[in-house]
Amino acid sequence: MSRRGVLGFVALMTASVIGGCAMPVAGPHDWDITSGQYDPKNLVYALVRLTPRTVDILAALNPQIAGEFPDKRGPEAVRFGVGDVLGITIFESGPGGLFISPQGGTAPGNYVTLPNQAVDDHGNISVPYAGTLRAQGRTAPDVQQAIVTRLKDTALKPQAVVSLVDQRASSYSVLGEVRGAGRFAISASGERLLDAIARAGGLQVQGNEAWIMLERDGRRALAPFGAVVDVPSNNIYVRAHDTIYVFREAQTFLAFGAVGVSSGGGVGSITVSTGTLGARGGQFPFDAWRITLSEALAKVNGLSDAVANPSSVFLYRGETRHVAELLGVDVSKFDGPIVPVIYNVDLRNPAAYFLTSKFEMRNKDVIYVSNASSVESAKLMSFVRLVVGTASDPISAANSALALKTALSGSAATATIIGTGVP
Repeated sequence: MSRRGVLGFVALMTASVIGGCAMPVAGPHDWDITSGQYDPKNLVYALVRLTPRTVDILAALNPQIAGEFPDKRGPEAVRFGVGDVLGITIFESGPGGLFISPQGGTAPGNYVTLPNQAVDDHGNISVPYAGTLRAQGRTAPDVQQAIVTRLKDTALKPQAVVSLVDQRASSYSVLGEVRGAGRFAISASGERLLDAIARAGGLQVQGNEAWIMLERDGRRALAPFGAVVDVPSNNIYVRAHDTIYVFREAQTFLAFGAVGVSSGGGVGSITVSTGTLGARGGQFPFDAWRITLSEALAKVNGLSDAVANPSSVFLYRGETRHVAELLGVDVSKFDGPIVPVIYNVDLRNPAAYFLTSKFEMRNKDVIYVSNASSVESAKLMSFVRLVVGTASDPISAANSALALKTALSGSAATATIIGTGVP
């Protein structure tokens, strides 16, 4: 191939690379993301710039049990329910009344203890001479007063004492990753979430990997265990019929693109490298119940000095339609309850580091850092040099072969002249 042909081939290959964007990259260029949707068949996403307002909105929406159950009352009085067993003692002012004989007999005092009464499936108990009384939903003083009211016309100044012998209805359940899962009776002094978990033997997993789900009256709230420990408002009082479920979920995030992860990638991570000008990334554990975007970037050793564009740091996350609307996203073009959102932060701006220090990561977040434009130019030049070298190799080989052939032909002619004796 002639040199002119080589140059034509190189020009053709370069034009095809530039026109077709065929240069190898670890992900989209920053202009691909910021320019928005260019293929209507692809998944639609929303681009949100990280601003103080954005960070404040998201901070107010972090998982909190207190926000879902705003009941801030203290311990509630224990109310009887179906299955509870009650002890009833009735006093009279003297012998000769309804329950105490005139002689007194062997009675230790002016009172009588009735057989234990179980609250039936209709919520009632039965007291001699008082008849059927409603117990379900009532406290001990309520039932005592009801008994006295029924007996006041037949007994001598009656008084009643009602106690809870076996509490079966007013209880809560603790399930999941605890050492002693079970059903526990509500304490009259009141118990908070952490008290209930301690009563069930405590956690079986590390606190930073534990989550608590509270179900009450058909509603559910979810929060990390650390949020209940660190934020006192989340440690709410347990109510009757609550279900507390503790489960383990190790939180991780993914990092791709021009991040500065070393070849080892750190503990618990998986890294891949695509060359000295390529990108590195992996999967990284939180190792805490919450971390910020700054801490996540620190876990991947920050941005790569050689290839990163600090203004093109992106975080991929799915947000609910409500949250997306609060962020100013036009949700009318999105289907389903989850809106794909890409957050962008410019780390060339010194103030941006304050924002990333307040922006909390979530489980399965994806961090992507785009390459700088100069890196793409360097890749293009390297590719052009590779194409030129590949195209020039046959010509160089042909020239070398021609030179060798010429040299060999000259040597053969000299040998012939010497053999014939011609001077």
